[in-house]
Amino acid sequence: MTQYEAVSADEVHSRSGAIRLHGPEGFEGMRRAGRAAAEVLDTLVPHVVPGVTTQEIDDIVYREMRARGGVPATLGYRGFTGSSCLSINHVVCHGIPGDRVLKDGDIVNIDVTILLDGWHGDTSRMFLVGDVGVKARRLVDVTYDCLMLGIEQARPGNRLGDIAHAIQTYAEKHRYGVVRDFCGHGVGRVFHDAPEVIHAGRPGTGPELKPGMFFTIEPMINIGKPAVKVLDDGWTAVTRDRTLSAQFEHSVGITEDGCEIFTKSPGGFDKPPYA
Repeated sequence: MTQYEAVSADEVHSRSGAIRLHGPEGFEGMRRAGRAAAEVLDTLVPHVVPGVTTQEIDDIVYREMRARGGVPATLGYRGFTGSSCLSINHVVCHGIPGDRVLKDGDIVNIDVTILLDGWHGDTSRMFLVGDVGVKARRLVDVTYDCLMLGIEQARPGNRLGDIAHAIQTYAEKHRYGVVRDFCGHGVGRVFHDAPEVIHAGRPGTGPELKPGMFFTIEPMINIGKPAVKVLDDGWTAVTRDRTLSAQFEHSVGITEDGCEIFTKSPGGFDKPPYA
């Protein structure tokens, strides 16, 4: 049976398995953190170009988070060495920044989480590097639509399975594979909290959505089959069939009549191409 737990804004807990229900102060904290994370991604738009290394992008992420009074939640998290995750082409998620050079035609997901005043703003976007082919652009477009269709189902009285079903149905309509190995998660003062937010499932199943729930929706969609594998570095997940993968992520909060997206781009750069 699903457990829910009302919490005050100044309470900090480790993960307990209960789904936390936050009040107005929690929403305000997540608005600040979510906006800061989205602003960091906005600053990257002119820098994600052919010839730049993923480490150079990660260095910008670090500086921009510090400039906003926050710190990167991923840096040092379980030994992770980056201020962001940069996942290129067939990398599904958790790509480690380094000396990899972006090339014309690449697609790259940049995933950032800022810890600001005790709250986690977690979001990711796809970026198109130079002249990107039609198949890759179509994957990126469909993946963004999957995210937004999932968010449409994020309202009180619905269940997490309704979000999953909306994403899966749309992706598979386009003959794409929905990754099952990774999922969204509760977020707030705890980086990865309950509930787990899957992206493929049956409607009417899973925990009921209630006002005050905070979580991420972050579908990973593959041109080929859903299967992934994790490389020897313990982090980088890639498609087993080496086909392209794309992902978008927002942090949201369930309100009395729908949901609030905390991580929308202040500059209007939610979906590429970014003018």
